[in-house]
Amino acid sequence: MAKKRPQTKAAKAQLKDGPIPVVGAREPCPCGSGRRYKACHGREAAHAVTELVQRPFEGLAGECDWVALRELVPAATAELTLKDGLPEGVPSVTLATVLPMAWPALRRDDGSVLLALQNDTSSGDLSRDLADTLLRALSAEPGNPVAAQRVPADGPRLQDLLAPEADFTPVVHSGFEFWVPDSENTTPEVAASLERANAAAIPTTLLSSTDAAYWCETPEKNHLRWVMPYPEEKLLDALARLHAAGTSSLGADTRLVGSFRAHGLTVPVWDLPSAMGAEECEKPAAEFAERLTAALAADAPLTGEERRARGGLTNRQVTLS
Repeated sequence: MAKKRPQTKAAKAQLKDGPIPVVGAREPCPCGSGRRYKACHGREAAHAVTELVQRPFEGLAGECDWVALRELVPAATAELTLKDGLPEGVPSVTLATVLPMAWPALRRDDGSVLLALQNDTSSGDLSRDLADTLLRALSAEPGNPVAAQRVPADGPRLQDLLAPEADFTPVVHSGFEFWVPDSENTTPEVAASLERANAAAIPTTLLSSTDAAYWCETPEKNHLRWVMPYPEEKLLDALARLHAAGTSSLGADTRLVGSFRAHGLTVPVWDLPSAMGAEECEKPAAEFAERLTAALAADAPLTGEERRARGGLTNRQVTLS
């Protein structure tokens, strides 16, 4: 039989009031329990950092566009407005889908800040990770990128830093030339990264007739990916009603093929013929938005045909995050 492990007495009286300081994982926990930090209060801290926040952009202006720029759009930027105004020496703060060399952020030579949205993060709260990177970028020396680091579990979130009433207006680019305002003086590494990124970018356009609907071109067919703010169950019911009625398409040779789940929101996806460009999507998308509004308002139980349509849509969901 295995020997019983002797109980370790606390080296000192346990701290019952006040925060427990952060120490090394293998060091004794400052609370005085006699256990290592990682097996005591460090476990709680690690859980707080890794716990997944399902809707990290909830409460921000343009939540649907934040999700689109994080998951769907190759090259785009959006100006950010800070709640307390810009610090001295920082002329602007711009959100970017990605930055060269996968930098989390960049403080340019002129003091302006670029914050990357599509980088890997260290915790389950994307908003907190981005806020930490943004704060470090605001105080970085001009001309330097900001490195990734582990984020404190009690740090601020984007919702604490950004002005809630400010507009969030994405600008979709055909490539990543916004990285290098002075292309003649860029480094070879950045130039090579720019070339690779431009080669991989899928042509994408934000529709003007609706909110957060993005047309994109692929070799076989085109697609419309539309990030919607409605609760998932209610939206699936509405889409099922339209699908069963034969009104879920965007016109001839188009088809609602399923949806993505991303950061707590649902993103219906349509297949489009290659001849259907972004401009040709504008009117059908606006008309579909009207049909969807009416379907969302319906409260009658789903019919058998509508339930089957809903089952088909549910089976064709793909979770991105």
